[in-house]
Amino acid sequence: MGETKHVPVLLDRTVELLAPALAGSDAVLVDATLGLGGHAEAVLSRFAGVQLIGIDRDPEALRRSRERLAPFGDRVTFFEGVYDQLEEAIAEAGRSHVDAVLFDLGVSSMQLDLDERGFSYSRPAPLDMRMGSEGTTAAEVLETYSRDDLARILRTYGEEKHAGRIADAIVRRRAEAPLRTSDELVALVREALPAAAMRTGGNPAKRTFQALRIEVNDELGVLRRAVPAALDAVSLGGRVVSMAYHSLEDRIVKQAFAKVTRLDVPPGLPVVPEALEPRFRLVTRGAETASEAEIEQNPRAKPVRLRVVERVKEAA
Repeated sequence: MGETKHVPVLLDRTVELLAPALAGSDAVLVDATLGLGGHAEAVLSRFAGVQLIGIDRDPEALRRSRERLAPFGDRVTFFEGVYDQLEEAIAEAGRSHVDAVLFDLGVSSMQLDLDERGFSYSRPAPLDMRMGSEGTTAAEVLETYSRDDLARILRTYGEEKHAGRIADAIVRRRAEAPLRTSDELVALVREALPAAAMRTGGNPAKRTFQALRIEVNDELGVLRRAVPAALDAVSLGGRVVSMAYHSLEDRIVKQAFAKVTRLDVPPGLPVVPEALEPRFRLVTRGAETASEAEIEQNPRAKPVRLRVVERVKEAA
């Protein structure tokens, strides 16, 4: 199994946005989606006093990041688990609060590049798609979910207009033989879609693969639980940084950030009571995106949406 090339997205900008929260001599960063440790390595190299708590559900990612971050010794604490276990990871590291939390969401470069993981629709592989080593595989979802449930996840998580046609095709196919590999699923989707749907937008199976990956890993449910936990975990002056790669993730983050930064008082109120002032402020105005130069160097940066908030008020 060869090492994959890992190019962190928005690396310099992410470190720049984390910097104000990590200036202290004993600052703590939670990298909630550690992956291969690219962002973590950059932060640890720049800020000599920073302690890192790295979370990942993927044992192989943790193995590789342990090797990469070994030079930083006991400045790094690793936690194998899903990032909605953020509070548990912080407590296990002996902390009650931290100074920053980083989410680099979605499937990692390593997971896409390793054929045996089954995330890619461009190469034949088993239909696994689990980010960790436990749980239901994509093949099991395709084999056991009802037609209506399949259509629902394709429509909701993949934003697939032809979800019903694809779900019908899956049910017909599994009555004859189970779908086991990514190339079999790609072929099925191609046959199910009308010709007009395949003329634009790249591989016609990409939305189906996205939907299955999100379902298998409960990605949106995890994110809905993890963002509030991160907001609660950061101290005064602390920051939460999110990089999302599709609209469903970004919408969850945007709504959670809006909730804690919005001033919710009657219009025209001459003085805002301190108790009603927002706990956080938006650091980024809207979502930041990658530059054309970065996208040319690293095409996986194209869909990224970067959002940051900072705690400006102690918890009640």
